[in-house]
Amino acid sequence: MVAVRLLVILTLVTGANYILWRWLASLNWDAWWIAVPLVAAETYSLIDVLLFGMTVWRIKHRTPPAAAPPDTTVDVFVTTYNEPLELVMRTALAAQRIRHPHSTWILDDGNRAELRQLAARHGLGYVTRSTEWEGMPRHAKAGNLNNALMMTSGEFLLILDADQVPSPDILDKTLGYFNHHQVALVQTPQYFINVPDSDPLGSQAPLFYGPIQQGKDGWNAAFFCGSNAVLRREALMQLGLVGYVRETEKSVRRALDASRSAIRKARRTAAGAPELLQQTLDEVEAATLEARRRLDDGEPLSEITYRVRRRVDLAVQTVVQADLSALQSDLAEIAAMSAVEVGEAGVPVVTDDAIQRLSAHDWSPLGAIESVQAVLDALSVERTGEAQPVMPLATISVTEDMATAMRMHAMGWHSVYHHEILAHGLAPEDLGTMLTQRLRWAQGTIQVFLRENPLVQRGLSLGQRLMYFATMWSYFSGFAAVVYFAAPVIYLLFGILPVSSLSADFFVRFIPFMVVNQILFAVAGRGIPTWRGQQYSLALFPTWIKACTTAARNVWFGRPLDFAVTPKDRQDGGPRWALIRPQIVVSVLLVLAAIAGIGRLVAGMSEPIGTFVNVLWMLFDLLVMSILVRAVRYRGFRTDDSGEPDAGTIEARTERTANGPEL
Repeated sequence: MVAVRLLVILTLVTGANYILWRWLASLNWDAWWIAVPLVAAETYSLIDVLLFGMTVWRIKHRTPPAAAPPDTTVDVFVTTYNEPLELVMRTALAAQRIRHPHSTWILDDGNRAELRQLAARHGLGYVTRSTEWEGMPRHAKAGNLNNALMMTSGEFLLILDADQVPSPDILDKTLGYFNHHQVALVQTPQYFINVPDSDPLGSQAPLFYGPIQQGKDGWNAAFFCGSNAVLRREALMQLGLVGYVRETEKSVRRALDASRSAIRKARRTAAGAPELLQQTLDEVEAATLEARRRLDDGEPLSEITYRVRRRVDLAVQTVVQADLSALQSDLAEIAAMSAVEVGEAGVPVVTDDAIQRLSAHDWSPLGAIESVQAVLDALSVERTGEAQPVMPLATISVTEDMATAMRMHAMGWHSVYHHEILAHGLAPEDLGTMLTQRLRWAQGTIQVFLRENPLVQRGLSLGQRLMYFATMWSYFSGFAAVVYFAAPVIYLLFGILPVSSLSADFFVRFIPFMVVNQILFAVAGRGIPTWRGQQYSLALFPTWIKACTTAARNVWFGRPLDFAVTPKDRQDGGPRWALIRPQIVVSVLLVLAAIAGIGRLVAGMSEPIGTFVNVLWMLFDLLVMSILVRAVRYRGFRTDDSGEPDAGTIEARTERTANGPEL
């Protein structure tokens, strides 16, 4: 731990020394269009490595907890949509053999009669969506889990993906953490048995399911990863109730503020209006002010909304005269106003269209009153736009896990990362499936970042904010990668340097930073392989960029994400080179640029040191990209005739990881 912290401090010092010099003294302003993007990309990378340093600053090595009470009730959920029946049943039957007393449930979002029959034959619980979900938002896996929560009753939930086969002792080793009554989540690693040692698709993530999650655990920020986790039902239900109340209160506040704005605007046109109409405006405004005060005092929302609607209705009933021509125009405006829609958390909310029209339109006095009535009538504390009133797991993202964990942490709950492999899963066995999976992960993370930025979430500690932000920040690496690929190409083709010169000042700052950076990863990882992860963080730049842009369009403009479930079996067909077309283009450009750069050097058109550095840079970029050639050609893990991973391989891996993860 001392060595890690010393390296973090050295990384901070050398990195800050390099980046400050780059910004203040080294930029080639004649080529600002590449100089500024490059130093911005380097700054991004420094922030990224410092966030990693902060993560591993508090690596937590836990000791086994005391045993949980034997009468602790647990529901084991096996989630499935369209996975092969034999795969689902393999996991469900293994879950049935878990030693601690529990109930095993198959959560079939595909509503398959064959799976229902298999579950009944083996004495397994079977849950699918009820008729209440017809025509309602389904929320993918989060909706599947929320539906099952309302149909079961265990104190704790073990959530497993359809391919994650649990060990019989998974509950024996995790339930004891819940003796601490503030613990809401215990996450264990995800480990895959169908991955060769070379891991061509980068599936194992040993750095994440190791120092990173252990470091987050030290900051009480280890988060839910969607499977192989035990959660406290009480925490989830509290989360659902609090989230519902917050969204409803937010909608009521917006409606009341917009109503007051409309009434104030109407006063400008009320000069000379009958006194009765003036009094009605006063009464409506007083009703909204009183409702806002009651809201601040924490009174029940249903009573507040009922009272304000009742007072406004009574005020309108006293109006017996109005300017009918002005009113008819305003009534047409009101009719065109879409007053209510289903919000992100499933709560009916007053639409932005209604708020904007209320605030911006110059209403006649009676038209303003009628518009306020229309918006207040749209308010409801009932969840009419959802299949069920409470949604415990977050539905703001295509991945429910991170947002749910962050909300629990913000409410004061604790989490635990148990660093031991207690379930064995199946990783993608072709590049296309892997890209689908990584895209969904990244999209979900960016959705959470844009909707509930952890840096501004109430209830989170500073460490928790930064731990969540670190994961979200990492998915912006695609933009930095484009700059890192472009810079050497531009120099080798045109001789344009983004720095003022490649002098000794550059090397004495850059080299120490890079060396210390790599040593930090090596020491923090305690010998685990990290190179594959570094390759994919750069090589998958089109996927990361697509994730950021599509998630932003979804959050800001409501564009669909075209969500897809990751296939659990190998996709047939030969190598699909089209999947990496952008990377192929970049690689060809790098090679052509290197040839051109050497030619320019021979012709005396460029400096030897600049050419040498940029050719080395180009070779590093090609080395990073080379993993994609293996990934495209990868034909899946070696299997025996039954289609299962070789028994000898599984036995050897299980033996190596019996006392902890193979990380």
